[in-house]
Amino acid sequence: MPDADTTLDEIRQTHKLIAPYVLRTPAVRWHGREISKLAGEGTEVFVKMELWQHTGTFKVRGALSQMLQLSERQRGAGVTAVSAGNHAIAVAYVAELLGISAKIVMAKTANPARLAAARSYGAEIILAEDGASAFALAEALVAEERRTFVHPFEGRNVTLATATVALEFLEQIGCCDAILVSVGGGGLASGVATATKLLQPTCEVYGIEPAGAPSMHLSLAAGAPQKLETVKTIADSLAPPMALPYSFSVCRDRLDRLVLVEDAELRAAMAVIFQDFKFAVEPACAATVAALTGPLRDAFQGKRIGLVFCGSNIDSETFAEYEKHGRAEA
Repeated sequence: MPDADTTLDEIRQTHKLIAPYVLRTPAVRWHGREISKLAGEGTEVFVKMELWQHTGTFKVRGALSQMLQLSERQRGAGVTAVSAGNHAIAVAYVAELLGISAKIVMAKTANPARLAAARSYGAEIILAEDGASAFALAEALVAEERRTFVHPFEGRNVTLATATVALEFLEQIGCCDAILVSVGGGGLASGVATATKLLQPTCEVYGIEPAGAPSMHLSLAAGAPQKLETVKTIADSLAPPMALPYSFSVCRDRLDRLVLVEDAELRAAMAVIFQDFKFAVEPACAATVAALTGPLRDAFQGKRIGLVFCGSNIDSETFAEYEKHGRAEA
């Protein structure tokens, strides 16, 4: 269960711990023809550029928060992780940075560019047939080699680390009516919601989840973490097959609302971002824009809105395909 007494001081201590190793990514006011047209007149949109973070996503914050607190014995034994890509890259990067051995399990279907990125930092990559076998392989590495499992989204250290995203963001932009954040396992959303409610209790926090991987929606409806029977979305980094207790509980208690977006809306949002910023982003990064310009447009008309741009790990061919379809679907 989450700690109800989590404090800003703890979040700031975590920020101090990881600050030497992360970028304080910029927050910018989004001025652009496309967003002005789609978000509505008078809506002020600010963006936290976590896609410019080391390794291309916010994930490095959570990996650092966990791995910097390992004992000498744990560092000597090394770490393991399971990931579709972004977390694998982050763990590999931090392992190289701290001189720790890393064996990371990834699905055979993982994007080749993400596999190459994780290997480029010196991690040993083990390929698994599917998600269930990937976790089984990681569990074996923990049992047999005494490696520490670095979780992609679950646990207090992850939430405290991702809370530093909102800590920086609200220090950079000041008062905000609402912040939109992508939801996969809930690690990023749990931290952003926690820090936001401590810093600005009246600021609403909306979690944005792909309709093809609605684990958090199903979990909130059931009142407990749920597993997905099938996952079908282009936002592969927002598609863990289950929700887990800690991140679920924080999201349940601190998110104001969850919103579903379809793949077509994600592609259209990727095209909008490219038109205004000339950024090639992954679908997960575009989820907040898809919600702002779609189901939440009328509710946020004329308000001051913050978006977390969470990542940019996508190969050029895949991006070009999605962006082309996005322009056609817009």
